[in-house]
Amino acid sequence: MKFPNNEREEAEAQVMKIYKESSPALETLFEWSYINHVAWSLVIVFLGLILWLCVALVNAENQRNALIGKQCRDPIFKTELDKKCLRSVQSREHWWEHLTYAMSHLSPEK
Repeated sequence: MKFPNNEREEAEAQVMKIYKESSPALETLFEWSYINHVAWSLVIVFLGLILWLCVALVNAENQRNALIGKQCRDPIFKTELDKKCLRSVQSREHWWEHLTYAMSHLSPEK
């Protein structure tokens, strides 16, 4: 089907108009929203804080269990504690055992 020049240009102009309206606006295409960055930064900070608190809790429970089990008594002075032993003792086999015990026993046993 042959169009006269004028009709062809009008049809082409309409097609180009539709194409331009469907293309993304280049001015706002690379616009950044910092709201998500703040939220994800807070998530990372809180996860780091939770990890740090879990490590501290495992260490405290390890030392508490060693003190209860009397694993770090000083060999010379029986009533004293060996502080080097407290820093390096492993009173349970795995770290997660300390964490699960500490999370499940919120008050001391009687």
